[in-house]
Formats: sequence, C-alpha cells, structure tokens
Amino acid sequence: MTPIVDLRGKRGLVVGIANEESIAAGCAEAFAQAGARLAATYLNEKSKGWVLPVAERLGVEWTAPLDVRVPGELESLFAQVERRWGGLDFLLHSIAFAPREDLHGRVVDCSAQGFAMAMDVSCHSFLRMAKLAEPLMADSGCLLCVTFYGSERVVEHYNLMGPVKAALESAARYAAAELGPKGIRVHAISPGPIATRAASGIARFDELLERAAAQVPIPERIDIADVGALAAFLASPAGRRITGTVIPVDGGQHLLA
Repeated sequence: MTPIVDLRGKRGLVVGIANEESIAAGCAEAFAQAGARLAATYLNEKSKGWVLPVAERLGVEWTAPLDVRVPGELESLFAQVERRWGGLDFLLHSIAFAPREDLHGRVVDCSAQGFAMAMDVSCHSFLRMAKLAEPLMADSGCLLCVTFYGSERVVEHYNLMGPVKAALESAARYAAAELGPKGIRVHAISPGPIATRAASGIARFDELLERAAAQVPIPERIDIADVGALAAFLASPAGRRITGTVIPVDGGQHLLA
C-alpha cells in the first residue's frame, strides 16, 4: 500500500538549514523519510561546516551556497537545479534576517535600511524563488515558507519581524492565487516557539518558550519534527487540493487572546 505521505522520486530544494536544530533540518528529515530527493543550501563557507553534516546524514544529493543578498546567487542556484534535475517538485524557504539594532528596537524606530533588508531577505526572496521555480514546476509543485504568529498579534520582543512575517503570509496567499492555475500550491507554516539558533536572536526568547508551553491547549513544546511532518504532508500528493494557507503547528497557541 502506498503511504499517505509519499515523496518518492520528488525533487525538493531546502533553503535555510543552519544546523541540526533548525526548522529546515526538521523539514529536510521528514522529506527524506518520505523518499524525496533533496538539495540544500548553506549561507557561506562559515555555515557550510554546520550544514554538510546534516545533508550527509539525510542523503542530500547536492548542496550549494546561497546568500540572497548577493546578486546572481539565487539565479545561479536555480540554473543548477535545472541542469542537475531538469525540474523541481517542491521548495522550502526557511530564511529570515533583520539587523540586530533594528530587531531589538521598537518597530517605529527601525531604520529604512534595516526594514528594507529584513523584507528583502525574509519575504521578497520567497517571491523571487517562486518566480524562478515556476518554469521548473511544469507538472505541478509546492512552495513552502515559514512564519510565526507574531505576524497577527503583538508578541513581546518579536518587534520588526512581526510586520515582515505578515508581509510573507500575504505574499504566500497572492502567490497561491497566481500560481494555482499551473498546479503550484503555496503555503506558510506557522510553528510555535522553537529553540533554534535564529530564535536566539530575539530578546528573552526563553521566556516566550516557557509561556507557550505553559499556556497552550496542548501543553507541550513544539519541535522541528512537528513542523517537518506537516511540511512533508503539504509537499506530497496528499496535499494536492490544499493551497494558500497559513497553517499553525503550535499546540493551539493561535487560539488564545
């Protein structure tokens, strides 16, 4: 019997693995367990040493550098996808960045440069990837990005990333509407607080973790495997009639006022 979540033979690009504990690593593991063929990116030579052990353990076919701020790197990556595979079935975008001084200050105090950089790396890069992936997904596909409920509610210390993630969610909905006729589905996955290296940049994040675990209807911490399970389902044929969603994986945190 074919498993419900079946990615055998599907080609997936994972953008955003930082180390074993990152959300992208949890998703890549779920993709691999479902039988997918994978490629993954690393930010630079410094981060490569953290990413390659994950890629090797999961049987990732190839890796490539990607800093979306560097002109031409994203286009080069997708040219490599076409050259190596001839097409793409799914993509995970799990990158975000804001300058420290802008992230740790009030939203109303953020600089124009910091706001623009946060939007470019965390949101617009997803639209750029969607455009480059579109011609490679001739037989349908799935585009996934990662958000957080600080996009909808004011979360203490989340600051600038709140408006940025709100823009990312809206971008995902519009992309779903525009690409749906071609069979390309688009989703934003919204995990609860997870202790990742990226999250450590948010001030007093440990307090947010403790509050979430104590207050949510399912009083257990979310982990990267929970996010991966959902990502694999959405990327698989089992999710072929679902698109344009922002799906929480947060134990019910989004229900609370």
